[in-house]
Amino acid sequence: MTSFAAVSAVRRALGAAKAGHGGTLDPMATGLLPIAMGEATKTLSYIVDSRKSYRFTVRWGEARDTDDSEGAIVATSPHRPNPDAIEAALPCFEGVIEQVPPSYSAIKVEGRRAYALARAEIPIVLPPRPILIESVALVDIPDADHAVFEVECGKGAYMRALARDMAVMLGTVGHVAALRRTAVCPFTEQDAIALDKVQAVRHSDAVPQQVLPLTAALAD
Repeated sequence: MTSFAAVSAVRRALGAAKAGHGGTLDPMATGLLPIAMGEATKTLSYIVDSRKSYRFTVRWGEARDTDDSEGAIVATSPHRPNPDAIEAALPCFEGVIEQVPPSYSAIKVEGRRAYALARAEIPIVLPPRPILIESVALVDIPDADHAVFEVECGKGAYMRALARDMAVMLGTVGHVAALRRTAVCPFTEQDAIALDKVQAVRHSDAVPQQVLPLTAALAD
């Protein structure tokens, strides 16, 4: 499901005249998607610009054209980084860094989405841009092929690009095998309402009572 489809489902279920989201999630991703309705849509710019937190798994040894598991394999490597090497590389990805976004992204190139050009096999070159990575931590190594990270970052940071670049620095290739957004400041997963629950109750009083007031978006 795309972020747009999630917004549409919520808007229909709650009878909102208008709705929008606070930052696109990749279709393969899970986790938090802030959705504003009615007058609250005017606060979305604050949410889009806010700090975000992610947990993602890198699959070492395979590069994919989308930088995630949904794409085609474009390169392989037998090398697998050890925990010490991974930990040593992480400081290089903290602070304000230059990042080249994935070719399969929603960034516009001469009026067209980059992913549309990539799917049409039209060559594109996306310039690097500055992003803020507040912290990146290695939290688990389930096996030699995978490593799990948690990241806090600013606007416009792609975890797929971060995984790709970390793999290259570590002498291999890689892609994101799993991705979950755990927070969009000031909201966390504890604030979330499951989409299937929203769709199930539709116009009953159960979900509207859980919807946060407009001022919640300005809590920080």
